[in-house]
Amino acid sequence: MRLLAACLILALALPASAQIYKYTDAKGNTVFTDQPPEGVQSETLDLPPANTVQMQPPSPIAKDREQDRQTAQAPYRVLRLINLPSEEALRANNGTFSVDVELQPQLRSGHSLRLLLDGKPYGTPSTVPRLQVVNVDRGEHSLAVEVLSGDTSLQQSETHTFTVQRVHTGSPALRPQPQPRPSPAP
Repeated sequence: MRLLAACLILALALPASAQIYKYTDAKGNTVFTDQPPEGVQSETLDLPPANTVQMQPPSPIAKDREQDRQTAQAPYRVLRLINLPSEEALRANNGTFSVDVELQPQLRSGHSLRLLLDGKPYGTPSTVPRLQVVNVDRGEHSLAVEVLSGDTSLQQSETHTFTVQRVHTGSPALRPQPQPRPSPAP
């Protein structure tokens, strides 16, 4: 593999160092070629060295732009979900609960928050740092929050894994109560 790469590099370098010939053909046209013509008087040309440009170090303005770009990519120092259960399961009998978002600095104009439930966008974007999750199935889930600018995601929080505990659907408490039958008339 190294031999092949070395041959390719040499092959590319050869045309750069090849001799250039100039002659006039039978029709009076001036011809330039890298092959010496047979039977025709030609003149060899010496070409000046190729132009080269040294790469300039980035200017302070370019560094500032790079810093602005990085700030635009992560405009918030703190972005995390709070008030989530840590060890025990979250009891939500109907699968509905709220989470809070800690954000520093405050949410900027044009930005909104949206939850990511199990890695997928959940709910509509909001500018309020308290978001609600509705009718989530029991079991293990992951939750994160992202900052949006329009439809573009700017920043995402760490993902938290938690377990939702709901009342069993076969529970007697959820069964409809039988209606009392009217007593027969005497």
